[in-house]
Amino acid sequence: MKHEKFFRNNSVFTSRDFGKYLSSHKVSKRTQESLLSYYRKIGRIVRVKRGLYATIPIGYENEAFIVDPFLLASKMTPDAVLSHHTALEFFGHAYSVRNIFTYFASRPVETLVFQGHTFKGTRFPKSLLGKGKELFEIRVEEREGMDLRVTSLERTLVDTLDRPELSGSWEEIWRSLESVEFFDLDKVIEYIQLLKNSTTAAKVGFFLEQHREELMVEDHYLKELKDLCPRNPHYLSRTRRESGRIITDWNLVVPQEVLDRSWEEARVTPKQNSAAGENLNCKIWVFMVICCILK
Repeated sequence: MKHEKFFRNNSVFTSRDFGKYLSSHKVSKRTQESLLSYYRKIGRIVRVKRGLYATIPIGYENEAFIVDPFLLASKMTPDAVLSHHTALEFFGHAYSVRNIFTYFASRPVETLVFQGHTFKGTRFPKSLLGKGKELFEIRVEEREGMDLRVTSLERTLVDTLDRPELSGSWEEIWRSLESVEFFDLDKVIEYIQLLKNSTTAAKVGFFLEQHREELMVEDHYLKELKDLCPRNPHYLSRTRRESGRIITDWNLVVPQEVLDRSWEEARVTPKQNSAAGENLNCKIWVFMVICCILK
């Protein structure tokens, strides 16, 4: 195929990407549309949404090939940045795999479902847009030979606690963040100062205080965050508003589930119950045999 090199190098692409490639061939807009229609018809590419396509490797049927959802999320808009739980998953720090992929953008598109994955965009925080800092602590990473943008672990820590509803349950959030062995806390503080959100500062401070030994959190970092805390108690999540205990040091209402880490309680599965029962029966049988011998 004449354009095979482009498809090999672009597993996910936009019509703009294709147009830029064709510009060196002096191809008209109408011809570009005809080419996209042709390659869709023969099954070489599949349309994800208007202006966004994915390449299907030769020998695969459309239904049999799963397009990389990280690359799709990174192409949902021209300025898309993988964020929140998706960023944690990208870096290998998600406690569990989710089929929801989240990204930051100036103008996110409507939530899209493709091949069983949900792509959900959220706007860059207004405080960052106002300063032209929406790309603060954004990393460019390579995947399948393509570049994508993703929030750094430091920014992801803050963003996840800022908008916990985008990352799942408290257990999912806590266990995921706990798998990160190191954060550059200077960058964390700098980002929080850019956000200018007192509740978020308190939430990050609370998390860091809970893990001060593991993350080697020095006192001055906690003091800086306490200075940014709200004057009145705020909920750990403004959307869930769960009851809990007020942590006065941070002016946070923290759910008991988080304070007690209730997800760590022993959970006995049916299989464990069965194994325990078999073990008990074995012990009873041995005891009976010993009794018979002693008689």
